[in-house]
Amino acid sequence: MAGFLIQQSATVLCLHGGQATPVVPNSAVLFGGMPSCLISGLWTIAGCPGVPSSVPPCVTAQWITGTTRVTSKGQPLVVQSGQAICSPTGTPLLPLVTQTRVTAI
Repeated sequence: MAGFLIQQSATVLCLHGGQATPVVPNSAVLFGGMPSCLISGLWTIAGCPGVPSSVPPCVTAQWITGTTRVTSKGQPLVVQSGQAICSPTGTPLLPLVTQTRVTAI
């Protein structure tokens, strides 16, 4: 699936509204001066309220699907149409605001 590539400064939230950020951005490919993200990289989540209270808050996330035709360092890049899973809840990440100049499949 095609979509905009996600850079380090993108607004990505867990399903509960916690802010997700890449632990190790990919400085080999920049979008508007900001590093891109590889699907192999771990993301941390801050401020997840863990709604409802019986559910633990999201702490980390891992992308499981990304680009299929574009790679960097031999790894797929994170794309807006990709899928990620938060841990320990198993809920997805939601990329809300990304750069809008570069798309990939």
